[in-house]
Amino acid sequence: MATIGSFLSCEEWGPNDLVDQARQAEQAGFAGLWISDHYHPWTAEQGQSPFVWSVIGALSQVVSIPVTTAVTCPTVRIHPAVLAQAAATSGVQHHGRFRLGVGSGEALNEHILGDHWPPADTRLEMLEEAVEVIRLLFEGGVKDHRGRHYTVENAQLFTRPDTPVPIHVSGFGPAAATLAGRIGDGYISTMPDADLVQAFRDAGGSGKPAQAGTKVCWGPDEDEARRTAHRLWATEQLPGQLAQELPTPRHFEQAATLVTPDMVGDAVVCGNDAGRHIAMIEGYLDAGYDEVYISQIGPQQKGFFDFYHDKVLPRFS
Repeated sequence: MATIGSFLSCEEWGPNDLVDQARQAEQAGFAGLWISDHYHPWTAEQGQSPFVWSVIGALSQVVSIPVTTAVTCPTVRIHPAVLAQAAATSGVQHHGRFRLGVGSGEALNEHILGDHWPPADTRLEMLEEAVEVIRLLFEGGVKDHRGRHYTVENAQLFTRPDTPVPIHVSGFGPAAATLAGRIGDGYISTMPDADLVQAFRDAGGSGKPAQAGTKVCWGPDEDEARRTAHRLWATEQLPGQLAQELPTPRHFEQAATLVTPDMVGDAVVCGNDAGRHIAMIEGYLDAGYDEVYISQIGPQQKGFFDFYHDKVLPRFS
């Protein structure tokens, strides 16, 4: 049976709203949560960016469904040894239901300390070593690591869950999907691309969960929903490597002027046609994903949760 979860957007909402939305998601019947990790929103219009680890701690007090970061970058802005501690603590708080989703990141969030933003191949190399560091510390005991990118000296995690936190690796191209299959306990993506899922499976991901996330804009007025989706998430339609390379929200706002409302409306399910929402989810399941996480764009959060409870989730129960 497929898992349908809710995707919490740290770019659109402050910490207290996110906690409330998580509570609503579980009550509506969603079986898990994704939560994004950003230092900046993509644009100022989105307007938020709380520290995700504070929110994850708060979530442990209000929900009993699994929580996955989608995704944390453990390579530049925060050292993997520090993220290992954050993830281990979250694993304890969530009683083994926390999963650490990691990826190679974007300059938007990772450039803030003035470090060089490396090319894609180097970022994947850094990600692999970072996962190695995190797994080493998850073992317990005093650990040392001296690698090409990271050094750890006499580090020990004293607060750890009974079993190590699973590490799910994101991948939006063949090389990253292959890496995910080789080093990950699961796979994360946002595209209903069967070839990427198969690359993950072929590289060692057979039998491991594949998670996907996507956005919708539910609302009783489809035209209004399309306008809302364009206003808040035109950046989703930017091509190529722009999402990984642009360094500031202002740059994304400038690039998003090239994205029309029709481009967003054609790519994002908008409105209240349950059949379209169901078909979108089925597209991900048909591509081979085991879990699909849905993010509602804009202010109509309660209506979205009610709609999915009544019209969409029963189709997958």
